[in-house]
Amino acid sequence: MKKRLFLMLVAATAAFASVCAQSRSAIRLNEVMVENTPEGIADEYGAHRAWIEIFNANFAPIEISSIYITNDSTRPTLYPVPLGDVHTRIPKRQHVLFFADGEPNKGTFHTSFTLTPGQDNWIGIYDADGRTLIDEVVVPASLTAGQSWARQADGYGDWALRTGGEEDYITPSSANVIRDTNEKIQDFAERDANGWGMTVMAMCIVFSALLVLCLCFYAISKIGSLITRANKARTQSSGEHAVTARDVEHDTGEEIAAIVMALHEHLDAHDRENTILTINKVKRAYSPWSSKIYGLREIPARPTHH
Repeated sequence: MKKRLFLMLVAATAAFASVCAQSRSAIRLNEVMVENTPEGIADEYGAHRAWIEIFNANFAPIEISSIYITNDSTRPTLYPVPLGDVHTRIPKRQHVLFFADGEPNKGTFHTSFTLTPGQDNWIGIYDADGRTLIDEVVVPASLTAGQSWARQADGYGDWALRTGGEEDYITPSSANVIRDTNEKIQDFAERDANGWGMTVMAMCIVFSALLVLCLCFYAISKIGSLITRANKARTQSSGEHAVTARDVEHDTGEEIAAIVMALHEHLDAHDRENTILTINKVKRAYSPWSSKIYGLREIPARPTHH
């Protein structure tokens, strides 16, 4: 039993580790600013420092504690993301921002290294083993103050320069592509201006769901009826088998006669009586002529006549 429990625990641990590894492979470097400006985003202390945006490209939350962020390929474990911070759990398709200020004592999201303006900056993310490279990027030296180096879309696509203009927003802690409308909804609204298509679709969905529920309930009732019939037939067959076996073993004439006589004696031993008992006193008038003490002891002699 202990060996089986140990094997199950090992299998569960391996599965959990595999899921974690698969989830962390979806961590992506998404946008980087090497030289921040007073017009840019500030940290919780009000300082404007270089920042690195990480994106969760998976459709499930990811815990990024114990991964490593570095700007030196020879030192993959330069900055380990600390354990115990609830904000290191990134929701699905969301972002988190790290400030590369070289002051990790300020909090979890302050790295132990800085980025240098005017030169290429290599940035990498390593898994908890310190050897598996999850993602990397080289930020070119051509970036000036207030510009960022970002992916075309969150988590994928080529990297491009962001200047903060109307066509290339700088988007720390938010989506790289900002959409004011949903193209599919807009297209549907143009094709179905009066809303008849939406109404028909909604009614079809509702009636389909009701039909599925009816079929499920019908199937469940049929299955329950079959199970009840099977149990009833099994009970009857087992009862008949028991009676037959008992009759074969004990069905003798002497036993039947003894049982019949016992029942007869039991049922006819007493008269039927009402539950109410009545005692009536018998009154008899005393008469010496009817008293037994005056009864004749001898036959009287017959007198003779002369």
